[in-house]
Amino acid sequence: MAAGRKKSGDGTCSVVVVDGLRTPFAKAGGPLAGVHASELGRIPLDEVLVRQGVPASEVDEVIFGNVAQPADSANIARVIALRAGVPSSTPASTVHRNCASGMEAITTAFDRIRFGYCDLVAAGGVESMSGIPFLYQEATRGKFVRLARARSTLGRLAALASFRMGDFKPVIGIEEGLTDPFCGLNMGETAENLAREFAISRQEQDEFALQSHQRACIARAAGILADEIVPVYAGPRYEAVAEDVGPRKGQSIEALAKLRPYFDRTLGTVTVGNACPITDGGVALLLASEEKAAELGLKPLGRIISYAYRGCSPSRMGLGPAFSVPLALERAGSSLQDMDRVELNEAFAAQVLANCAAFDSSDFAASELGLSASIGELSSDKLNVNGGAIALGHPVGASGARIVLALLNDLRRRGLERGLATLCVGGGQGGAMVVEAME
Repeated sequence: MAAGRKKSGDGTCSVVVVDGLRTPFAKAGGPLAGVHASELGRIPLDEVLVRQGVPASEVDEVIFGNVAQPADSANIARVIALRAGVPSSTPASTVHRNCASGMEAITTAFDRIRFGYCDLVAAGGVESMSGIPFLYQEATRGKFVRLARARSTLGRLAALASFRMGDFKPVIGIEEGLTDPFCGLNMGETAENLAREFAISRQEQDEFALQSHQRACIARAAGILADEIVPVYAGPRYEAVAEDVGPRKGQSIEALAKLRPYFDRTLGTVTVGNACPITDGGVALLLASEEKAAELGLKPLGRIISYAYRGCSPSRMGLGPAFSVPLALERAGSSLQDMDRVELNEAFAAQVLANCAAFDSSDFAASELGLSASIGELSSDKLNVNGGAIALGHPVGASGARIVLALLNDLRRRGLERGLATLCVGGGQGGAMVVEAME
């Protein structure tokens, strides 16, 4: 427990990310479709504890992000913790900030540690988008209730007779979840808004998507992605899934250009090729106070310097990073130019390119942020250097944790110092985190 710990002058302590692992990411309905969400969290958590030689009894709390929480695993973080061998006396909680749920788990753990409530926390994110259910319509549910309440044979027959074929047309849960209840737009339509607002062409989006696949394939071939992946043995044959399924080695700009717009079929530019796929996957990281890490003989990947969340209009959902990044940078005492690497989650190519344009716009900085100068230009050489979610996938509860892990690994691998992880959030928010590599 956190007692007698040395703290900084402001009463807080330095928080480090010790290590992290993730499952392969696979398209929904693919090889991980039969793996329960809790198992997608247990596997990397169990493995990272073993890899670091940290007894599960040393973990003070387990915090996981998850969006489409399974009905059979309420508070899925608790299920993950117990199945990973964490003692039943150790608390666990599940957090939900839509696409930033995995980052929310990390920042919650960060606060627990820096304010002295914990010494070592397991944090991460998990999502089985394959497991998001089909639902009955409200009227159909009412008919099932009447059937269940019927006490006589005649009453049951009458209740059954009220059903019509249309009652069994399902409500697709994932479509409901990806549609904003405030503005009524689905996430792809908000990306179309940004493409129009920032004059981002179809060609630019397709070129960015191609780059994502090319970089991910290079990273996979070099073993870079394998460094952060633990294989999953998925039924029914329990063959190892050891690589991300999404990156396409033979992807071409010509093939992307042939795809029709998906969300605005008449005038749109966003396609299934320049958007992220619906994905299954899980991520787990160990966070600790710097003192606790030294006590256990651990060599951390890096420190968390700052984080920030900000809101924006739900209809411009993808622009969230343009609002959260300047606040995170300010809290870190840094500028965008100080960042050696940036991981910006690729929900849509249009959304990433819109944020890059907003970062570099003095007009946006003045009118939207009240700043006297732009956030700065984000060089492509620094951005998502090992590919992003367009190639790898976006399991919504896990992506925020994945980009932090990928960023820290890349900083250490290349001998760099500071980096920024950021992502947009369904509902109109942005999350951002500044980290620093450790030797």
